[in-house]
Amino acid sequence: MTTTRAGLYDVIERRRDVRAEFSDEPLDDEVLHRVLGAAHAAPSVGHSQPWDFVLVRDTATRERFQEHVATERATYAASLPSDQQQTFGRIKVEGILESALGVVVTYDPDRGGAQVLGRHAIDDAGLYSSCLAIQNLWLAATAEGLGVGWVSFYREEFLRELLGIPERVRPIAWLCVGPVTHLEEVPDLERHGWREKRPLAAAIHHEKYGS
Repeated sequence: MTTTRAGLYDVIERRRDVRAEFSDEPLDDEVLHRVLGAAHAAPSVGHSQPWDFVLVRDTATRERFQEHVATERATYAASLPSDQQQTFGRIKVEGILESALGVVVTYDPDRGGAQVLGRHAIDDAGLYSSCLAIQNLWLAATAEGLGVGWVSFYREEFLRELLGIPERVRPIAWLCVGPVTHLEEVPDLERHGWREKRPLAAAIHHEKYGS
């Protein structure tokens, strides 16, 4: 295996959803620019590049978001059976204040015009494109020695209002980004007993689904 190929697979294997491992080191602007450049280089349907990146450093804004996330976490916890509540209580779901900054990735369905090449039959292809940008960002950050944590305990309307995002634009991810002390070898949800990793063989089907 070539060095380049081995490096790519190594980054994919080491990538983690980071919550508790952020350090207090500053995030170098040149490194951030490279990571965002990798995200912006993602493939997109009809070359529409429907994403934008809102960089959030302001402490007051992050505190407001963290309070909202804490409320949503509590709501979810209350919906769980008691045994799962105990397991969930050990799991940290965000590093909003611990990370160097928040990167909010948005999706603009109007980017590229009214007839985006490739979206005529699958409109969600535009949303998928923004998710590819997130994956590029995540892998580039890992290669740079940074951590990324995707926060999903929020209501879109709250985040839209918090950051002044236009009504037509969807905020699809708040990513906690910054230097880390280390990356865990085992994903958090496995380490805390929430869910085991699914083997590759269980995900492969031949010719037809379920075969």
